[in-house]
Amino acid sequence: MSKTIETTLTQNIFRILLAFFMVYAGFSHLTFNRVDFQAQVPDWLPLGKDLVVLLSGIVEMALGLGLAFWKKERATFGWALALFFVLVFPGNIAQYLDHKDAFGALNSDKARLIRLFFQPVLIAWALWSAGSYQAWRNRKIED
Repeated sequence: MSKTIETTLTQNIFRILLAFFMVYAGFSHLTFNRVDFQAQVPDWLPLGKDLVVLLSGIVEMALGLGLAFWKKERATFGWALALFFVLVFPGNIAQYLDHKDAFGALNSDKARLIRLFFQPVLIAWALWSAGSYQAWRNRKIED
């Protein structure tokens, strides 16, 4: 899927916004929000919470930078970011089920529940803005 897909100006703007958000979020994993992100790591995960936060922060920054700058692999980065959002979703569910506060705003079950509904939006955002879904459809048509 290394063929470059053309995206619209709107898609490019939203892709860059998402990429910036990912780099910022990754940086915050490593620095000022490190403890808050640990609240999202499920207790059943067999790795240390701090290690998970650090590794996920590095992955977020790499995905954000790739999404922003690696044009030839943009569609692939969209799929990778969508997969990342799927993989971290159990942490968001665990935070809701375990009633763990974080980031100041996630201080009630209602706020944590509402947040869960934004994960599909992030997945769709990644796939649409990177042209990932369109690249997949084009590939199926060519095959």
